[in-house]
Amino acid sequence: MAETENVSYVPLKQPIVFTVEGFIITRQQGYPLFVASLIVYAVMLLGNITVVTVIATDAKLHKPMYVMVCNLAVCDLLGCTTVMTPLMSHFATGNNTTAYAAAIFQAFCVHTYGLAVAIILAVMAYDRYVAICQPLYYHTIMTNRRLVSLCFLVWFITVCLVVILLILNVQTPLCGTLITHVYCSNGAILRLACIATPIINIYEMSSLWIIRTGGILVIAFSYLKILKACIIKQEKNCRSKAIQTCASHLTIYILFEVSILTIVMTYRLQEISPNAKKVCAILTFIMPPTVNPIIYGIAMKDIRKKIVKFFKSTVSPK
Repeated sequence: MAETENVSYVPLKQPIVFTVEGFIITRQQGYPLFVASLIVYAVMLLGNITVVTVIATDAKLHKPMYVMVCNLAVCDLLGCTTVMTPLMSHFATGNNTTAYAAAIFQAFCVHTYGLAVAIILAVMAYDRYVAICQPLYYHTIMTNRRLVSLCFLVWFITVCLVVILLILNVQTPLCGTLITHVYCSNGAILRLACIATPIINIYEMSSLWIIRTGGILVIAFSYLKILKACIIKQEKNCRSKAIQTCASHLTIYILFEVSILTIVMTYRLQEISPNAKKVCAILTFIMPPTVNPIIYGIAMKDIRKKIVKFFKSTVSPK
C-alpha cells in the first residue's frame, strides 16, 4: 500500500483492468500445470458435488450434522472454483488480466469462503457437543427450525461482513494495476491504493479476529465438554461414539488450520521463492475442498453407504 505522501499520484479511472502476477513460469511450463490443476479440480468437483447430491436427495440425511456437511461442501466448491478456474486459464493461455468487477467478485468469494468455513466448523462442533453431552435433549435443541436459522446465520453474517469490507474497498482510489498475488483479495487490491487505509485494515482484521477466535473458542469448549463427558461416564460405547462422530470434524478443522498456518509461515520466511509462497497461498483453496469429501466417506458411515448406493444405482440402474 502506498504511503500517505503519495496522494499526489493520479488515481486510476474506470474501467480498470488488473494484471494478476500469478506464477512466474514459461508457456511450456504452463501446460503440464494446467493438466495437474484440471485433475485436482475435477476430483474436487466430483467429490463435493457427490456429497451435496447425496445429502440433498436423501431425506434420511436431512439431519443437522449432514446439513452442515452439505453447507461445507458448497463452501468448498465456491472457494476452489473461485481460485482454480482463473488460475487454470492463466496456465492454459498465459493471460493474467482481469477486469475490476471480476477482481472484486473474486475477492468477495475468497473472503466468503474463509469466513464461512470457520463459522460452519464451529456450528458442527456445537452440534457434536449437544449430540454427545445432551443426547436426550438433542432433538429438542437441534430442531429443524433452529437448523435453518443456523444455516441462514452462517451465510448472512459472512456475506454482510464481506460486503461491508468490499464497499469500503471500492471507494478507495487506486494508483496501480499489478496485483502481486496469485488471486485477487481485499489486501492484494488495497496494496495498490493511493492513500493509507487504516479504517479498512482495522475492520478486516477485527472481523477476521472475531470470527476465527469465536470459532476456536466454540470448538475448544465443545470438545472439552465431550472429553469430560467421556471421562465421567467411563463407558466404552461413549468413547467409541465420540471418536466416530468427532474424528471427521476434527480432521477437517485441523487440515483447514494447518493450510492457513502454512501460508502465514511461508510469507514470513524470506528465503522461500515467490512461486513456493504462491503455491502455499492456494493450499487453503485446494487441500480442504479436495480432501474433505474423502474424509466424509471414510469417517461417516451413513454418508459412505449412501455414496456407494448412489454410484451403484448410477452405474447399473435397474
